[in-house]
Amino acid sequence: MSLTSSFRDWIELTKPRILQLNLIAAFGGYWLASKWSVDWELLLWVLIGITLTMASSCVMNNVWDYKLDQRMNRTKDRPLATERIKRKSALAYGLILGIAGEIVLFWKVNELCGWLSLVGMFVYIVVYTIWLKRASTWSTSIGGISGAIPPVIGYCAFSNEIDTGALLLFALLFLWQPAHFWSLAIRRVEEYRAAGYPLLPVQKGIRRTKQQMIPYVVLLLPTIILLYLFGYSGLVFLIVSLLACVAWCWHTLCGIVTVNNDAWAKTNFLLSVNYLMIVFVVMILDTPGRPFLN
Repeated sequence: MSLTSSFRDWIELTKPRILQLNLIAAFGGYWLASKWSVDWELLLWVLIGITLTMASSCVMNNVWDYKLDQRMNRTKDRPLATERIKRKSALAYGLILGIAGEIVLFWKVNELCGWLSLVGMFVYIVVYTIWLKRASTWSTSIGGISGAIPPVIGYCAFSNEIDTGALLLFALLFLWQPAHFWSLAIRRVEEYRAAGYPLLPVQKGIRRTKQQMIPYVVLLLPTIILLYLFGYSGLVFLIVSLLACVAWCWHTLCGIVTVNNDAWAKTNFLLSVNYLMIVFVVMILDTPGRPFLN
């Protein structure tokens, strides 16, 4: 094993794509609270802390799931599944990342952000990975709590309090996650079934999963409107986000009658990813305080 491939394996354990999306959300949360009055040093520290703690959680997820990963085509080549990295080494790696991240958040940001991060790590590692992922169809919904915390941490890094803005950001990410993940799960349903994951499409069927995606996506609409009405975002954000959400809602509703589940799920998954990117980019640019887009 070369030094280059080994380095890539250690990076892969942290699930970089998940880190990217959550860092954009955390950045957006900070920007929303600061309203362009940015403390760049504080922003840097909160992003470092979030990166380290999220990376730690992802590593721990890999450590716990390595046997299940060996059963799925999508995950069978992961470093722990192929034993390119040993579990004890990965466990130590995850612990070091988590401790370092918490030190950064408690010491360089504030205690609230440190505690929020600990809650997120506990939900992702213990509640989601160790418990619900193997036991219940509720794993996706409840596990979404951890994925909704990064933008709240970013917000609270500046505000140092949980207020309406923090709660709306939490709702935005919490509602986004189940439909996003279930569209992927529908495409991989047989792999998840073979691996023994009791996901919603495995236990209740694809049609039931499509139906359950609808309320999550629809409830994003009032969340977007409230962000505008409470003055956390501008008119451009409202218009663009509503249009993107309506497009995603319409495609999700069409899933009830579609015949080609795989093609529909692939498109829905891509819509969900692009939706989140669009919403947070426009949110950042159209945050009141310095109306960049006006």
